[in-house]
Amino acid sequence: MEPVQKPVQKPHRVRMTPGARRVLAAAERLFYERGIHAVGVDLIAAEAGVTKKTLYDRFGSKEQIVVEYLAGRDERWRELLAGHLEGVAGQGADVRVLAVFEASRVWAGEYGAKGCSMINAHAEISDPSHPAHPVITGQKRWMLDLFTGLAREIDAAGADRLARTLMLLHEGALVAHGVGVFPDPFGHALDRVRELLGNAEAARDRASLR
Repeated sequence: MEPVQKPVQKPHRVRMTPGARRVLAAAERLFYERGIHAVGVDLIAAEAGVTKKTLYDRFGSKEQIVVEYLAGRDERWRELLAGHLEGVAGQGADVRVLAVFEASRVWAGEYGAKGCSMINAHAEISDPSHPAHPVITGQKRWMLDLFTGLAREIDAAGADRLARTLMLLHEGALVAHGVGVFPDPFGHALDRVRELLGNAEAARDRASLR
């Protein structure tokens, strides 16, 4: 029996004033380019053109800026993905699975030159008590749930196995894109996904003939 996962708590968010938006824009760029631990609040404030007092008045702590940075990227990713899925609405689950990978390819090309921000952040934030930790793990659980729901439409009996394999291919493509050791990792992942979906369809057809 698998362990029961605790429900993911929604992180505390702050109200975005113009000053807060400048801070967050600077922090997002710096965190993604240099890493979270390498960037201090002095640099963020200087890049945003605000005082440290303004930064702390708006966010309270660097940890909260990290929460806003990761949660904001996750929101934009989900919006982009929703657009891709709307484009194939009404089509089969296999088409929608491919649309997820195509959306990730677009996202990685536009916003992910250094790989997945969640994976990068988790390399620095592994303490579950950190307020950004639930954002990181929650985003990945959401992706697994998405794949699981699609997999159930394709192969109900093997849905969990299929979903986890799709998740591994998806996350591997994100990492490989950020490392840049070979071209078009999403193209390679999509080839494997098509094979998986074809095998699942064949297995479903065989089962229906029994």
